[in-house]
Amino acid sequence: MDGGAQQSSRWEPPGPGDTEQDGVPGEKDGGEGPPEVKRSQPLFIHGCSRQLPVEEPRASSLPSIPNPFPELCSPSNSPILSSPALGQGPPREATSHVVKVFGEDGACRSLEVSAGTTARQLCETLVRRTRALQDHSWALVELHQHLALERCLEDHESVVEVQSSWPPGADSRFVFRKNFAKYELFKSNASLFPEVMVSSCLEANKSMAHSELIQNFLNSGSCPEVQGFLQLREAGRKVWKRFYFSLRRSGLYYSTKGTSKDPRHLQYFADLTESNIYYVTQGKKLYGTPTEFGFCIKPYKVRSGMKGLKLLCSEDEQSRSCWMAAFRLFKYGMQLYRNYQQAQARLSQPPWLGPTPLRSVSDNALVAMDFSGCTGRVIENPNEVLTVALEEAQAWRKKTTHRYSLPAACQSSSLSAAIHRTQPWFHGRISREDTQQLIGRQGLVDGVFLVRESQRNPKGFVLSLCHLQRVKHYLILPSEEEGRLYFTMDDGQTRFADLIQLVEFHQINRGILPCKLRHYCTCVAL
Repeated sequence: MDGGAQQSSRWEPPGPGDTEQDGVPGEKDGGEGPPEVKRSQPLFIHGCSRQLPVEEPRASSLPSIPNPFPELCSPSNSPILSSPALGQGPPREATSHVVKVFGEDGACRSLEVSAGTTARQLCETLVRRTRALQDHSWALVELHQHLALERCLEDHESVVEVQSSWPPGADSRFVFRKNFAKYELFKSNASLFPEVMVSSCLEANKSMAHSELIQNFLNSGSCPEVQGFLQLREAGRKVWKRFYFSLRRSGLYYSTKGTSKDPRHLQYFADLTESNIYYVTQGKKLYGTPTEFGFCIKPYKVRSGMKGLKLLCSEDEQSRSCWMAAFRLFKYGMQLYRNYQQAQARLSQPPWLGPTPLRSVSDNALVAMDFSGCTGRVIENPNEVLTVALEEAQAWRKKTTHRYSLPAACQSSSLSAAIHRTQPWFHGRISREDTQQLIGRQGLVDGVFLVRESQRNPKGFVLSLCHLQRVKHYLILPSEEEGRLYFTMDDGQTRFADLIQLVEFHQINRGILPCKLRHYCTCVAL
């Protein structure tokens, strides 16, 4: 027993201030380290920077007891239990982790990231690898399929920390897709926060206009006081009751007596700083929600199962969007506004000044040349490069216009009928229901659109457009005149040579649509 006593006095369990974390095996420098000791209880090795002296193993009076649960241990030469799935403690910066990301088509890609990798950094990596167009609308979505819950990760959130909070064996995943509504609260804030839901703030600041008041809240990184009726599901029951909720600086409350704001009638509901807010995607099927506009407050301590979830349901999409935006402001505050400013700054930077290359290495080796003179020269001035690029684009557009003006004998009608298939906004033969779900997942923002084949008219197409958080569908019919093929949405009053020209026209002009085409839905293949 002397050997065991000496071992216990030499090796101590790590304290709260030590760098060694639970569930992470310590590394040995050059094979030198403490002698291997076999015990029925695991030993914790104290992490330190100095190299330990090598000692001869001492005889122990205790017999060697084999480990009855080898599958619970980390590598065979380490007696420390490994439990990465339990998420105990923050992950180490020096340790690499594998993160699986799924596309909207179900394809999966595994990426090796560090512990401090944020959602924005991972999105930028996926954008480069998929050669997609870089903008701040790309997002990483946390999806819990068994609970029908999903939320968009904020740009500053650690991907590894979020993944470590998932229960072992759950069907949770990350999905890489567009989310045009991510920063919409900083663009169209007046419509996102209706006056009826922020009436108490307007009463306290009568001299300020509604839009000005909301903008002041956003610029300061604070959240306005929001109130309104919500349906609440009682804990342990499938009964939904209607309560008047108020989001204040101290948290989320609901009134036990009508719309009373008396402190005696206000009941504290949830701690939003220690919870995540999710959209409910299949509320009626899984939870029996009264409407399709459900959302959920999931505390950090709730790891799996429906027990502990706080389920809410709003009357319409506008009300739900207002509550979700208010919850984000309440939880993240100024950090959310900084994320938006950084995203805008990245868009305003020219590609040659960006922090990460948006093209491949071979493309970055190319230089702009001017061959207008007798000999070619390299264009070094960035402003001149941009001017030349615009001139070439204008010349190409003139050539395209000339192609449209050619006689019918020289024009290929088959090309006009099929050229749209190469465009990212064309989604082929998908149903009306799938279209509404796709636009809903990528953000119910004015101007989000896609073009698809018509299911009722075999020769027609449909332009699906989001306006006022509703998806509308416009039929595009082909027409032929004097042997030339045209496309129209207004019975031939406005005709287009192909669908590309139709989309480009409505990106500049509203035409018969309620708004211009701003963002196209796209799905990238991972």
